[in-house]
Amino acid sequence: MSVLEKARPRTERPAAREPRVTDEHGRRVRVWELVLRYTLLLVVLALTVGPFLWQLSTSLKGPTEDIFSSPPKFLPGHPTLHNYARVADTIPVWDYALNSLKVAAANVVTNCVGSALAGYALARLRYRGRRVATLVFILAMLVPVEGIIIAQFTTMRELGLNNTLVGVVLPGCIGAMNVLLMRNAFLNLPYEIEEAAYVDGANVWQRFLRIALPSVRGTVAVVAIFAFMGAWDDFLWPLIVLSDPSKFTLTIGLNYLHGTFANDERLVAAGTVIAVAPLIALFACLQRYFFRGVGEGAVKG
Repeated sequence: MSVLEKARPRTERPAAREPRVTDEHGRRVRVWELVLRYTLLLVVLALTVGPFLWQLSTSLKGPTEDIFSSPPKFLPGHPTLHNYARVADTIPVWDYALNSLKVAAANVVTNCVGSALAGYALARLRYRGRRVATLVFILAMLVPVEGIIIAQFTTMRELGLNNTLVGVVLPGCIGAMNVLLMRNAFLNLPYEIEEAAYVDGANVWQRFLRIALPSVRGTVAVVAIFAFMGAWDDFLWPLIVLSDPSKFTLTIGLNYLHGTFANDERLVAAGTVIAVAPLIALFACLQRYFFRGVGEGAVKG
Protein backbone atom coordinates (compact mmCIF):
# COMPACT_ATOMS: atom_id res chain seq x y z
CA MET A 1 0.00 0.00 0.00
CA SER A 2 1.44 3.39 -0.98
CA VAL A 3 2.07 6.29 1.39
CA LEU A 4 -0.68 8.28 -0.34
CA GLU A 5 -3.23 5.54 0.31
CA LYS A 6 -2.20 5.36 3.96
CA ALA A 7 -2.54 9.13 4.43
CA ARG A 8 -5.95 9.34 2.71
CA PRO A 9 -8.76 8.97 5.25
CA ARG A 10 -11.00 6.03 4.60
CA THR A 11 -14.58 7.20 4.03
CA GLU A 12 -17.38 4.81 4.71
CA ARG A 13 -20.32 4.70 2.37
CA PRO A 14 -23.51 5.97 4.01
CA ALA A 15 -26.15 3.37 4.61
CA ALA A 16 -29.07 3.47 2.25
CA ARG A 17 -32.04 5.23 3.78
CA GLU A 18 -35.48 3.76 3.74
CA PRO A 19 -37.90 5.59 1.46
CA ARG A 20 -39.96 8.12 3.39
CA VAL A 21 -43.59 8.96 2.72
CA THR A 22 -44.39 12.63 3.24
CA ASP A 23 -47.51 14.75 2.96
CA GLU A 24 -47.94 17.96 0.97
CA HIS A 25 -46.11 19.93 3.69
CA GLY A 26 -43.06 17.65 3.71
CA ARG A 27 -43.89 16.03 7.03
CA ARG A 28 -43.25 12.32 7.44
CA VAL A 29 -46.29 10.04 7.43
CA ARG A 30 -46.14 6.87 9.48
CA VAL A 31 -47.03 3.58 7.86
CA TRP A 32 -50.05 2.94 10.09
CA GLU A 33 -51.39 6.43 9.31
CA LEU A 34 -51.03 5.76 5.61
CA VAL A 35 -52.80 2.41 5.91
CA LEU A 36 -55.61 4.02 7.94
CA ARG A 37 -56.09 6.79 5.38
CA TYR A 38 -56.36 4.41 2.44
CA THR A 39 -58.67 2.12 4.39
CA LEU A 40 -61.04 5.02 5.11
CA LEU A 41 -60.86 6.13 1.48
CA LEU A 42 -61.78 2.63 0.29
CA VAL A 43 -64.71 2.52 2.73
CA VAL A 44 -65.99 5.91 1.53
CA LEU A 45 -65.51 4.82 -2.09
CA ALA A 46 -67.53 1.66 -1.48
CA LEU A 47 -70.36 3.61 0.18
CA THR A 48 -70.57 6.27 -2.54
CA VAL A 49 -69.77 4.43 -5.75
CA GLY A 50 -71.06 1.00 -4.70
CA PRO A 51 -74.80 1.74 -5.06
CA PHE A 52 -74.31 3.20 -8.54
CA LEU A 53 -72.28 0.20 -9.66
CA TRP A 54 -74.98 -2.09 -8.29
CA GLN A 55 -77.64 -0.19 -10.25
CA LEU A 56 -75.50 -0.43 -13.37
CA SER A 57 -75.11 -4.16 -12.87
CA THR A 58 -78.85 -4.58 -12.31
CA SER A 59 -79.66 -2.64 -15.48
CA LEU A 60 -77.51 -5.04 -17.52
CA LYS A 61 -79.10 -8.24 -16.17
CA GLY A 62 -81.56 -10.17 -18.28
CA PRO A 63 -85.06 -11.24 -17.24
CA THR A 64 -83.90 -14.77 -16.42
CA GLU A 65 -81.31 -13.65 -13.85
CA ASP A 66 -82.28 -13.43 -10.21
CA ILE A 67 -81.33 -9.99 -8.88
CA PHE A 68 -82.34 -10.94 -5.32
CA SER A 69 -80.17 -14.05 -5.04
CA SER A 70 -78.25 -14.76 -1.84
CA PRO A 71 -75.33 -14.29 -1.87
CA PRO A 72 -75.86 -11.50 -4.43
CA LYS A 73 -74.13 -11.71 -7.79
CA PHE A 74 -72.52 -8.43 -8.71
CA LEU A 75 -71.56 -9.20 -12.30
CA PRO A 76 -74.38 -10.06 -14.73
CA GLY A 77 -74.14 -13.52 -16.21
CA HIS A 78 -75.45 -12.47 -19.63
CA PRO A 79 -75.17 -8.66 -20.04
CA THR A 80 -77.84 -7.07 -22.20
CA LEU A 81 -78.96 -3.56 -23.18
CA HIS A 82 -82.56 -4.61 -23.62
CA ASN A 83 -83.62 -2.86 -20.42
CA TYR A 84 -82.56 0.51 -21.84
CA ALA A 85 -84.66 -0.08 -24.94
CA ARG A 86 -87.60 -0.98 -22.68
CA VAL A 87 -87.24 2.35 -20.87
CA ALA A 88 -87.58 4.20 -24.18
CA ASP A 89 -90.63 2.07 -25.04
CA THR A 90 -92.29 2.66 -21.67
CA ILE A 91 -91.89 6.45 -21.42
CA PRO A 92 -90.68 9.16 -23.84
CA VAL A 93 -87.39 9.29 -21.97
CA TRP A 94 -85.54 11.34 -24.58
CA ASP A 95 -88.21 14.05 -24.60
CA TYR A 96 -88.02 14.21 -20.81
CA ALA A 97 -84.23 14.33 -20.98
CA LEU A 98 -84.42 17.22 -23.46
CA ASN A 99 -86.70 19.16 -21.10
CA SER A 100 -84.30 18.51 -18.23
CA LEU A 101 -81.38 19.61 -20.40
CA LYS A 102 -83.14 22.88 -21.23
CA VAL A 103 -83.83 23.57 -17.56
CA ALA A 104 -80.33 22.60 -16.45
CA ALA A 105 -78.61 24.63 -19.17
CA ALA A 106 -80.67 27.72 -18.35
CA ASN A 107 -79.94 27.20 -14.65
CA VAL A 108 -76.21 26.96 -15.33
CA VAL A 109 -76.14 30.16 -17.41
CA THR A 110 -78.22 32.21 -14.98
CA ASN A 111 -76.29 30.99 -11.93
CA CYS A 112 -72.86 31.53 -13.46
CA VAL A 113 -73.68 35.01 -14.73
CA GLY A 114 -75.79 36.16 -11.79
CA SER A 115 -73.57 34.67 -9.10
CA ALA A 116 -70.43 36.13 -10.66
CA LEU A 117 -71.95 39.62 -10.84
CA ALA A 118 -73.39 39.47 -7.32
CA GLY A 119 -70.23 37.92 -5.85
CA TYR A 120 -68.03 40.60 -7.44
CA ALA A 121 -70.30 43.34 -6.12
CA LEU A 122 -70.17 41.91 -2.59
CA ALA A 123 -66.40 41.38 -2.66
CA ARG A 124 -65.01 44.37 -4.55
CA LEU A 125 -67.44 47.28 -4.74
CA ARG A 126 -67.72 49.76 -1.89
CA TYR A 127 -71.23 50.90 -0.95
CA ARG A 128 -73.48 51.18 2.05
CA GLY A 129 -75.26 48.03 3.11
CA ARG A 130 -72.72 45.62 1.63
CA ARG A 131 -72.41 43.64 4.85
CA VAL A 132 -76.18 43.56 5.24
CA ALA A 133 -76.52 42.20 1.70
CA THR A 134 -73.98 39.49 2.49
CA LEU A 135 -75.89 38.59 5.65
CA VAL A 136 -79.11 38.33 3.62
CA PHE A 137 -77.51 35.74 1.32
CA ILE A 138 -76.28 33.78 4.33
CA LEU A 139 -79.73 33.82 5.91
CA ALA A 140 -81.28 32.71 2.61
CA MET A 141 -79.27 29.49 2.84
CA LEU A 142 -80.86 28.72 6.21
CA VAL A 143 -84.43 28.80 4.87
CA PRO A 144 -85.59 25.33 3.75
CA VAL A 145 -87.06 25.07 0.28
CA GLU A 146 -90.18 23.34 1.64
CA GLY A 147 -90.93 26.44 3.74
CA ILE A 148 -91.23 28.78 0.76
CA ILE A 149 -92.46 26.43 -1.93
CA ILE A 150 -96.09 27.52 -1.55
CA ALA A 151 -95.08 31.16 -1.94
CA GLN A 152 -93.06 30.24 -5.03
CA PHE A 153 -96.02 28.40 -6.53
CA THR A 154 -98.33 31.36 -5.87
CA THR A 155 -95.83 33.75 -7.45
CA MET A 156 -95.49 31.60 -10.57
CA ARG A 157 -99.28 31.39 -10.85
CA GLU A 158 -99.64 35.18 -10.58
CA LEU A 159 -96.99 35.63 -13.27
CA GLY A 160 -98.72 33.14 -15.55
CA LEU A 161 -95.69 30.83 -15.57
CA ASN A 162 -97.38 27.72 -14.20
CA ASN A 163 -96.89 24.63 -16.33
CA THR A 164 -93.91 26.18 -18.15
CA LEU A 165 -90.21 25.39 -18.11
CA VAL A 166 -89.52 29.05 -17.33
CA GLY A 167 -91.47 28.59 -14.12
CA VAL A 168 -89.22 25.64 -13.26
CA VAL A 169 -86.03 27.66 -13.86
CA LEU A 170 -86.95 31.02 -12.33
CA PRO A 171 -86.92 30.22 -8.55
CA GLY A 172 -83.46 28.67 -8.73
CA CYS A 173 -81.86 30.91 -11.34
CA ILE A 174 -79.43 32.39 -8.75
CA GLY A 175 -78.50 30.36 -5.68
CA ALA A 176 -77.37 32.01 -2.45
CA MET A 177 -74.59 29.46 -1.94
CA ASN A 178 -73.25 30.10 -5.44
CA VAL A 179 -73.14 33.84 -4.77
CA LEU A 180 -71.14 33.28 -1.58
CA LEU A 181 -68.76 30.92 -3.40
CA MET A 182 -68.06 33.58 -6.01
CA ARG A 183 -67.69 36.26 -3.33
CA ASN A 184 -65.03 34.24 -1.50
CA ALA A 185 -63.20 33.56 -4.76
CA PHE A 186 -63.08 37.26 -5.63
CA LEU A 187 -61.93 38.12 -2.10
CA ASN A 188 -58.84 35.93 -2.59
CA LEU A 189 -57.67 38.05 -5.53
CA PRO A 190 -54.95 40.60 -4.70
CA TYR A 191 -56.22 44.18 -4.71
CA GLU A 192 -53.00 45.41 -6.29
CA ILE A 193 -53.88 43.91 -9.65
CA GLU A 194 -57.15 45.79 -9.94
CA GLU A 195 -55.59 48.95 -8.55
CA ALA A 196 -52.99 48.83 -11.32
CA ALA A 197 -55.75 48.35 -13.88
CA TYR A 198 -57.67 51.25 -12.35
CA VAL A 199 -54.61 53.49 -12.68
CA ASP A 200 -54.36 52.46 -16.33
CA GLY A 201 -57.93 53.66 -16.86
CA ALA A 202 -59.92 50.41 -16.70
CA ASN A 203 -63.50 50.81 -15.55
CA VAL A 204 -65.47 48.40 -13.37
CA TRP A 205 -66.70 46.21 -16.22
CA GLN A 206 -63.23 45.94 -17.73
CA ARG A 207 -61.72 44.96 -14.38
CA PHE A 208 -64.47 42.39 -13.87
CA LEU A 209 -64.38 40.82 -17.33
CA ARG A 210 -60.65 40.98 -18.10
CA ILE A 211 -59.01 40.55 -14.70
CA ALA A 212 -61.28 39.18 -11.99
CA LEU A 213 -63.45 36.70 -13.89
CA PRO A 214 -60.64 34.86 -15.76
CA SER A 215 -58.86 34.37 -12.42
CA VAL A 216 -61.78 32.48 -10.83
CA ARG A 217 -62.61 30.04 -13.62
CA GLY A 218 -62.30 27.13 -11.19
CA THR A 219 -65.04 28.52 -8.94
CA VAL A 220 -67.22 29.23 -11.97
CA ALA A 221 -66.85 25.57 -12.93
CA VAL A 222 -67.89 24.55 -9.40
CA VAL A 223 -70.95 26.80 -9.64
CA ALA A 224 -71.79 25.32 -13.04
CA ILE A 225 -71.59 21.76 -11.69
CA PHE A 226 -73.70 22.56 -8.63
CA ALA A 227 -76.30 24.41 -10.72
CA PHE A 228 -76.53 21.61 -13.28
CA MET A 229 -76.84 18.93 -10.62
CA GLY A 230 -79.44 20.89 -8.67
CA ALA A 231 -81.63 21.46 -11.73
CA TRP A 232 -81.14 17.99 -13.22
CA ASP A 233 -81.93 16.13 -9.97
CA ASP A 234 -84.76 18.37 -8.77
CA PHE A 235 -88.01 16.46 -8.35
CA LEU A 236 -90.32 18.30 -5.95
CA TRP A 237 -90.55 21.71 -7.62
CA PRO A 238 -91.10 20.46 -11.22
CA LEU A 239 -93.69 18.01 -9.86
CA ILE A 240 -95.62 20.92 -8.31
CA VAL A 241 -95.38 23.49 -11.08
CA LEU A 242 -95.79 21.20 -14.12
CA SER A 243 -99.02 19.46 -15.11
CA ASP A 244 -98.57 18.83 -18.84
CA PRO A 245 -96.86 15.43 -19.43
CA SER A 246 -95.13 16.79 -22.55
CA LYS A 247 -93.22 19.27 -20.36
CA PHE A 248 -92.16 16.83 -17.64
CA THR A 249 -88.50 16.68 -16.73
CA LEU A 250 -86.59 13.43 -16.54
CA THR A 251 -86.90 12.99 -12.78
CA ILE A 252 -90.70 13.18 -13.00
CA GLY A 253 -90.86 10.96 -16.07
CA LEU A 254 -88.80 8.22 -14.45
CA ASN A 255 -91.41 8.02 -11.72
CA TYR A 256 -93.73 6.37 -14.28
CA LEU A 257 -91.36 3.38 -14.41
CA HIS A 258 -92.72 2.33 -11.01
CA GLY A 259 -95.71 0.05 -11.34
CA THR A 260 -98.86 0.35 -9.29
CA PHE A 261 -98.58 -3.04 -7.63
CA ALA A 262 -95.08 -4.23 -8.59
CA ASN A 263 -91.79 -2.77 -9.83
CA ASP A 264 -89.39 -4.04 -12.44
CA GLU A 265 -86.09 -3.30 -10.75
CA ARG A 266 -84.15 -3.80 -13.99
CA LEU A 267 -86.24 -1.13 -15.72
CA VAL A 268 -85.87 1.31 -12.83
CA ALA A 269 -82.12 0.70 -12.68
CA ALA A 270 -81.76 1.40 -16.42
CA GLY A 271 -83.68 4.66 -16.04
CA THR A 272 -81.46 5.64 -13.11
CA VAL A 273 -78.31 5.07 -15.14
CA ILE A 274 -79.71 7.18 -17.98
CA ALA A 275 -80.40 10.01 -15.52
CA VAL A 276 -76.94 9.86 -13.91
CA ALA A 277 -74.89 9.59 -17.12
CA PRO A 278 -75.03 13.34 -18.03
CA LEU A 279 -73.83 14.28 -14.53
CA ILE A 280 -70.82 11.98 -14.87
CA ALA A 281 -70.02 13.42 -18.30
CA LEU A 282 -70.26 17.01 -17.01
CA PHE A 283 -67.98 16.30 -14.06
CA ALA A 284 -65.48 14.52 -16.30
CA CYS A 285 -65.28 17.61 -18.52
CA LEU A 286 -64.90 20.13 -15.67
CA GLN A 287 -62.93 18.15 -13.08
CA ARG A 288 -59.65 19.92 -13.91
CA TYR A 289 -61.26 23.20 -12.78
CA PHE A 290 -63.26 21.66 -9.95
CA PHE A 291 -60.22 20.66 -7.90
CA ARG A 292 -58.44 24.00 -7.94
CA GLY A 293 -59.75 24.62 -4.43
CA VAL A 294 -58.22 27.23 -2.17
CA GLY A 295 -55.57 28.17 -4.71
CA GLU A 296 -58.18 30.05 -6.71
CA GLY A 297 -57.22 33.60 -7.44
CA ALA A 298 -53.52 33.26 -6.66
CA VAL A 299 -51.03 35.27 -8.67
CA LYS A 300 -49.13 33.20 -11.21
CA GLY A 301 -45.52 34.18 -11.65
